[in-house]
Amino acid sequence: MRIVTAKEFQDWLSHGEVLEKDSHGPKVVRLSSGQLLKIFRSRRLPLLARLRPEAVRFDDRAKRLQTLGIQTPIICETCWIDRSKLVSACLYEPLVGQPLDRIFLDSRAQFNLLLPQLAAYIYRLHQRGIYFRSLHLGNILRTPDNDFGLIDFLDIRFKNRPLGRMLIRRNFQHLRNYLQRRKVENFPWEELVAAYKAASKSSN
Repeated sequence: MRIVTAKEFQDWLSHGEVLEKDSHGPKVVRLSSGQLLKIFRSRRLPLLARLRPEAVRFDDRAKRLQTLGIQTPIICETCWIDRSKLVSACLYEPLVGQPLDRIFLDSRAQFNLLLPQLAAYIYRLHQRGIYFRSLHLGNILRTPDNDFGLIDFLDIRFKNRPLGRMLIRRNFQHLRNYLQRRKVENFPWEELVAAYKAASKSSN
């Protein structure tokens, strides 16, 4: 991984658009080239973070998801922003699509029509051994080919077999907790669960 110079990083910030930030600074920046810069500030042990920085882990997960037939952003480069402070980054081509939380806010009718396909997609993830703790409406995109794709998947875990009932329940609970934290009202939760069960039965 190359180390980005302070000048290059400042140029990215000066000419780009900050899409997401927290108390530590920018997290996602749209560059003038159209690429996205995703910045990771590690909370892991320094030795582990240096050996396998978050940017590399994100890149590895993107590649593995793609081999499983799951659409993700295309990673172009991983780099260090500040190696001493364990700040790494990815440059990537954004995945084209519309976040489901935006669809839910803009058109409940359209979102409700997507529910069976969304449930089948979540079932597909589970059957491929993909446990996505950050499974929520902002991290799933509706893609132009009428499929879905994932973003922001650093905390994803891969199993060598389909997820068991306990992990499936836990995954749905993560989604439910997200909806409660965001105070999302009138979400068709029962319909989603029923559609997931229907997808499970139709595959057997």
